[in-house]
Amino acid sequence: MSWIPPPPPRGRPPKPRRLALPLAPRAWVPAPPAAVDPREAVVLTFDEVEALRLVYLEGLTQAEAAERMGVSRGTLWRILSEARRKIAYALVAFKPILVAPSKPPA
Repeated sequence: MSWIPPPPPRGRPPKPRRLALPLAPRAWVPAPPAAVDPREAVVLTFDEVEALRLVYLEGLTQAEAAERMGVSRGTLWRILSEARRKIAYALVAFKPILVAPSKPPA
């Protein structure tokens, strides 16, 4: 059997992207809360994790997720916004993420 080259890729070729941060491969691995220093960690609250789960994993609209959580759509939007900001910071600053009911005392 002879080798057949693969077809050319479809669509436009991707443009090079400019990145402000030189990123190296990293891994974020779940750890028990006792293994994480709460002063170093970015703390996600339970309601932030639930809002992320409903909207981004279950695919609900913000209105549907807000109804399920028993909050207004505006409140859900603020919860999601804060959770996204915290996750972005943790990823860029290479900080651990701690899921807790509220911020532990410093």
